[in-house]
Amino acid sequence: MSFENASVTKGLMMTYGLTSILVGLFDVKHYFHLQLVPHLSRHHQYWRLVLHHLAFSSSSDLFIAQLLLFNAGIQVERQFGSIKYASFVVVSSILVTILELASLIVFHRAGLNHIAMGPAAVVFSIMYQYSRIVPATYKYRIFGVPLNNKSFLYLLAAQTAISRLPSSGAVSIIGILVGQIYRSDLANLKTYRLPSSIVIFATRFLLPFVGALRPPRRSNRALPDDSRGSTTTRNTSATPQNEEVITTARPSAEAATTRHRHNDPSSGGEVTTGTGSVMREWVDELTGRTEHAAAGIRVLPEAEIDQLTAMFPDVQRDVVVAALQRSPNIEAAVETLLSSQT
Repeated sequence: MSFENASVTKGLMMTYGLTSILVGLFDVKHYFHLQLVPHLSRHHQYWRLVLHHLAFSSSSDLFIAQLLLFNAGIQVERQFGSIKYASFVVVSSILVTILELASLIVFHRAGLNHIAMGPAAVVFSIMYQYSRIVPATYKYRIFGVPLNNKSFLYLLAAQTAISRLPSSGAVSIIGILVGQIYRSDLANLKTYRLPSSIVIFATRFLLPFVGALRPPRRSNRALPDDSRGSTTTRNTSATPQNEEVITTARPSAEAATTRHRHNDPSSGGEVTTGTGSVMREWVDELTGRTEHAAAGIRVLPEAEIDQLTAMFPDVQRDVVVAALQRSPNIEAAVETLLSSQT
């Protein structure tokens, strides 16, 4: 998985990680602690309601939140779109702040006097959206208990919810409740979008700090499927050097120069003649490649090889020969080469 089309999630992960590390290094965690008595009721430090959303108080909370954001937040952002997802995070933060203050006032006599888990409620709100809009990929059972690929994330979230009772339980409930409120479209919250000026500012000045969002590079090499089961059985002991590999990459300049030198008589190199074909067959016998002929691979006419070489001048001759050997006719070989270049 990559951060492709998930710039907001990557920004959140970077922000939470950086602020949590800096808060620990400079020993200012007490400023990010939200407590009703005496911070709010006596000293009226209401700025703590906003500040405590910027950093986690412990490394374990930060680590679990990063795992949840990477596995769940990216998929939710891809479903919503970055602008809607950023708007959802802002709305969730505002609702979480209101509900946290209300829960501290209502339940402080029951033992709920502080909230020290940072932006965990926003993460739980994202997890609720993940549970509702992202389907399970596969299912399995452990000791008869039905599970799916999302169960591990739910287990991590549950571990966070019971780590520091009662405040952790209150934070998880508030986050899930905020997710339900947003999804129920109460007060038309789904239609809210960040102002265009903020979006332009974030795109121009903040997005460069997020870094690259490109997907991981996929390999351009592909092993063609062997349709003959007997061939697979006979070649189980063959070395990887004997396998023909079809590549979608263009040949390098050195390889092109070498091939031109071998095919150009004026360059003093070797010319492909009948003697070269005999030598190639002899080498194939020594290396065990003649087993493919015994498996039913047809003998290639030189005209077909020349025809495909003219049609695909950028493809090496060995690749053309391999495609013809694995195809019942020249039309199928053309399709194979075309598909390998797309």
